[in-house]
Amino acid sequence: MNGFFLLALLIVVLVVIVNNIHIVQQSRAYVVERLGAFYDVWNVGLHLKIPFIMKVAKKVSLKEQVADFPPQPVITKDNVTMQIDTVVFFQITDPKLFTYGVENPMSAIENLTATTLRNIIGDMDLDQSLTSRDTINSRMRAILDEATDPWGIKVNRVELKNIMPPPEIRSAMEKQMKAERERRESILQAEGTKQSQILKAEGEKQSAILQADAAKQSAILRAEGEREARIMAAEAEAEAILKVQKALADSLELLNQAAPNEQVIKLKALEAMQKVADGQATKIIIPSEIQGLAGLAAGAKTVWEGMGE
Repeated sequence: MNGFFLLALLIVVLVVIVNNIHIVQQSRAYVVERLGAFYDVWNVGLHLKIPFIMKVAKKVSLKEQVADFPPQPVITKDNVTMQIDTVVFFQITDPKLFTYGVENPMSAIENLTATTLRNIIGDMDLDQSLTSRDTINSRMRAILDEATDPWGIKVNRVELKNIMPPPEIRSAMEKQMKAERERRESILQAEGTKQSQILKAEGEKQSAILQADAAKQSAILRAEGEREARIMAAEAEAEAILKVQKALADSLELLNQAAPNEQVIKLKALEAMQKVADGQATKIIIPSEIQGLAGLAAGAKTVWEGMGE
């Protein structure tokens, strides 16, 4: 009987000890109370709790959390009522303040988000609220982060998930967007027509320039060809004249060598006098018959040069 009682007592003690051994996981923290008062915050590791004296008051997750709140009715500065739902990304940085700072942290964050959103949207008109999401997100994050700091909560980001204006406003916006798209389409078509006409005119201009340049080059080449042809014809004619002159001279030379006459003798004498003139003599007396022959030779030279031209 006593053995059974001791065995049962040992089992109870083991169960109590096992139940009071706590292993805190990564990214979690345990808020521990002793005799109803805050005692400590257990972080990652193995911890032993004293039975009936100590109690785990709250298990807190230190990961970043997401709170998706339902749409909230807000009124803009120009008295337009619309629905806006927000998403808040927050993280618990102080488990003690999170446990004892506020009774219901999630409800507190939701109500604080709704009131802050109403205050910010109330200072904007409809167009501003639809186009200033980044500004609204930044202002809400700063206000919520400051307000939740005493609760041990850090607000990392706030995003406006959806903005829903009234049906009549949405209809008017859709009509406005449709008119804007039609206007842009008309502008694009006009720009396309304008560019097409400009390109066509540029093409015609370039074509005319190229045609004029081609005609100019053709005229230049044709003139160059005609000039070259005239030059070649003149050279051929001059060459022919020179050949004829040479042939006549050769014929006369042969005739004179075969039967020299008085004129040939006089010409030979004139050539001898020219050689004498090339020497050191300062005065030369030319006979009268040779002087006449020299005049005749000069006249013949002039005639031959005229024929060569």
